[in-house]
Amino acid sequence: MTTIVGYGLRESLRRRMFAVVVLLTVVFLALYAYGTHAAFRDTRNFVGPGQQQLNSDTLAGAIVFGLSMFATLFLGAVLAVFLTQNVVRGDAEAGLLQPLVVRPIGRTQLLLARFVGAAGVCGTYVLAVYFASLGITWWAGGWLPDRIVSPGLELAASAVIVAGIALAGSVFLSPIANGVATLMIFGAGLVAGLLGEIGHAIDSARLVHIAHLARWALPFDALYEDALHRLTVNSYGFERFVLELGPFGGSSAAGAALLLWAGAYLAATAAVAALAFSRKDL
Repeated sequence: MTTIVGYGLRESLRRRMFAVVVLLTVVFLALYAYGTHAAFRDTRNFVGPGQQQLNSDTLAGAIVFGLSMFATLFLGAVLAVFLTQNVVRGDAEAGLLQPLVVRPIGRTQLLLARFVGAAGVCGTYVLAVYFASLGITWWAGGWLPDRIVSPGLELAASAVIVAGIALAGSVFLSPIANGVATLMIFGAGLVAGLLGEIGHAIDSARLVHIAHLARWALPFDALYEDALHRLTVNSYGFERFVLELGPFGGSSAAGAALLLWAGAYLAATAAVAALAFSRKDL
């Protein structure tokens, strides 16, 4: 399994996948540092005499760091797609897969090893960008969220689920089709979360129900919303209200059942992928 993990990472380096992600990350962090510094500076003008009840630093910090978490998750999802989109169909069509699935490696071990490699890289990457953004936020305005570690772990877990979905898709779809489908599923989950917040705002039971079903069908969005919720879990007033509105899905507590379901969902996705791969004619 260690050999297969190394093989997958070397293939990613050869195809310059990491170079694209690193470039996007550097650009994002540079723009985030510039924008965050400006946001803290400008929002301090919101507070004048008699308006001290509005904490401008908390307002700016919660908004910009919430946006950075969306960008971090998006970059993590892109990396997950890059690492897994061609694991089965792509490598089989290129003739690279057949020599790897002979005994004693086997198909299940190959699939598990490629997932472990992709999940490890994606999780580590998301945590690194999350804490880098957190450090920039602290540098720019001296603000830290109410919870520091747990939101990062949930973001990383969310990216790992996306990697699992992309890996399962590689059994059935060609690399390009799988990449497009995974990113569309990722976008659908975020849009469903946003619909739920709109449904709460306009008191639409139908929209709230649709969003509730989507959170169970695509639990990476539930992890993302719960991570946002933990940023201001001990805060009250306008700052927390703004973060709950979005802009990309809003914040909402997931609950223990949904968090446990996210783990079960990942295991079920892996089982379906392994079963389909075991019956696939290479």
